[in-house]
Amino acid sequence: MKNLIRLEELAFFIASLILYAQLDYPWWLLAVLFLVPGLGMLGYTINTRVGAWVYNLVHHRALSIGLYLLGSLLSNQLVMLIAIVLFSHSSLDRVFDYGLKFEDDFKHTHLSE
Repeated sequence: MKNLIRLEELAFFIASLILYAQLDYPWWLLAVLFLVPGLGMLGYTINTRVGAWVYNLVHHRALSIGLYLLGSLLSNQLVMLIAIVLFSHSSLDRVFDYGLKFEDDFKHTHLSE
């Protein structure tokens, strides 16, 4: 089952690259911005509860999909860019088993259940 989930997440990552190709931004920008959502881990410097909440917010698919739809409705490529960065980052995270976090421990994720 884990390999099937990884393949699905890889497909989501590839889909995000296809969407990115539709925007008028250079590829190097995606490479630079790709790690920015990982800064959501900084919430763990406060405690595991805040860390999990911030991390999950940044890595939640509903946020990135909602932002992409908003960007599409407004014809705002910057909002669409932010959405694609969030979506592609969270998809590749899940390929490597970094899922949404529980409040007890950084390593306790929805993929480790």
